[in-house]
Amino acid sequence: MTESQSWPSPGDRGAGQPPAHGQRPPGHAGDLGALLARVARGDQPAFEAVYDSVAGQVFGVARSVLRDPAQAEEVAQEVLLEVWRTASRFDAGRGSGTAWVMMLAHRRAVDRVRSRQASAERESRASSPDIDYDVVAETVEGRLDAERVRKCLGALTELQRESITLAYYGGYTYREVAGLLEVAVGTVKTRMRDGLIRLRDCLGVDW
Repeated sequence: MTESQSWPSPGDRGAGQPPAHGQRPPGHAGDLGALLARVARGDQPAFEAVYDSVAGQVFGVARSVLRDPAQAEEVAQEVLLEVWRTASRFDAGRGSGTAWVMMLAHRRAVDRVRSRQASAERESRASSPDIDYDVVAETVEGRLDAERVRKCLGALTELQRESITLAYYGGYTYREVAGLLEVAVGTVKTRMRDGLIRLRDCLGVDW
C-alpha cells in the first residue's frame, strides 16, 4: 500500500458520525491484528471491519484530550486515514492492534492541541515583540518530558505498556482494559501497578 492510495468509503456511516465512546468492538484484540495485516495489503473490506471496531474508541480518546466534539471527529477521521495508510507499520510483536490504534489516536489529538497552542502563541508573539523566556523553557521541558515518557514506556513489558496506554491515554476502566486485552481484571491491576512503579523509577519522580 502506498501513501497515494485512495481513502476507502467505509459503507453507510450515518453522515460519518463515529459510534459513541464506550461501544465495545465486535471482535477480539487478535482479530484486529489480523485485520490490520490485511489492511496493510490494501484490503478495503478489512479496513471497513477495523473502522467499525475502533471508530468509537478513537473518537472517545480524541474527545477526552480535545474536549471539543467537532475537533474530536476531525481527529478521529485523520487517525482512521492514518490506519489505512500506515497499517503496515503495525507490529503484532510489540502489542495489540487496539493499543496501536489508541496510541495513534492519542498522539494525533495531542498534536492537535499543541498545534492550537502554538498558533495562539504565534498570535500572541506577533502582538508583542517581547520574548517570554519562561514560556520557551516550559515548552522545551515539556517536549523533553514527553520523550522521556515514551522511552520509559518502551522499557515496560507488553502487558504493562498496553494496560497503562489504554487506561491513561484511552480513559478505559480496569474491567474495560481487561476485556480489550482478554486477561483477568486482577492481572491488569497488578501489571498496571508494577508498570507505574517502574515508570516512576525510570522518570525519577515521586508520586
